[in-house]
Order: sequence, then structure tokens, then C-alpha cells
Amino acid sequence: MDQSAIGKYIYQKRKAKNLTQTQLAEKLGVSNKTISKWENGKCMPDYSIIENLCNTLGITISEFIDAEDAADDSIRMYDEKQITDLLRRTQELESQKATMYGMFLIVIGIAMLLMSHTVGGSDMKDFMSGVLFGISVGEILVGVYCIGRSFLRK
Repeated sequence: MDQSAIGKYIYQKRKAKNLTQTQLAEKLGVSNKTISKWENGKCMPDYSIIENLCNTLGITISEFIDAEDAADDSIRMYDEKQITDLLRRTQELESQKATMYGMFLIVIGIAMLLMSHTVGGSDMKDFMSGVLFGISVGEILVGVYCIGRSFLRK
């Protein structure tokens, strides 16, 4: 899927229907800024909106994915339900990936925090202990942020 091509296709179909971004956004229950992001290729519509988007624009999900109108004699090897299911799974995996990054950062942060307590004694060792402590706290905070952000998207 070419996100940029899909964005241009959404733009073309919206213009062909004489809809503004605001009008399309109202029909789909999203903001006009969201429509702008789709059309500029910055992000993709959520799988739960794609079917309604396609119906509103008068296109099929296959045409949406291909970012072009289907030829009359074209044969598709997949159906609309399979595509929607694939998009849903892809978005779920992206969300899980962010959660896993967050967990990884937290675990590494805790390990570094434990290491910082084992180092000490001289000025240099105390300095290194402080650096490890600072880095570990930073990693834990970034990990919590990543996990929190992935849960807010759901």
C-alpha cells in the first residue's frame, strides 16, 4: 500500500463528489484535519472508517487499497472482508509494537537502575553511578510514555 498514492486517490474522489474536507469529515465523524492528513499521505484511515469512507466516495475497498479505479475486466484475488480484516490486524500489530518498545525500555531502565547501585566508592564510580541512574530513569519514563500513548490510541 502506497500511503501517498492512497491520499491522492482520496483527494481525487472527494473532489469528484464535490465535497470539502469538512463535509467529508462530518459524514465520517472525524475532523477535517484528519482528512487533510490522509490526503497528504501522513497517515491512513482507521480500519473501522475505511468501509464508510469507501461508500461515501463511491469506491470499493479494493480500489482504495490499489489507489486507482478498477478496470471493468479486472479480477481481484481478494475480497472486501479480507482487506478490511488485514487492515485491522496491521493496525493492531502497530499498536502492539509500540507497547513492546515501551516494555523493553522499562526493563532496560530497571536493569540500568540496578547496575547504578552496584557502582560506587570513588568519585569516578559515583559519577558513573549517577549517569546510569539518570539514563535509567529517562528510559523508564520514555517506556511509560510509549505504553500510555499506545493505550490512548485504542
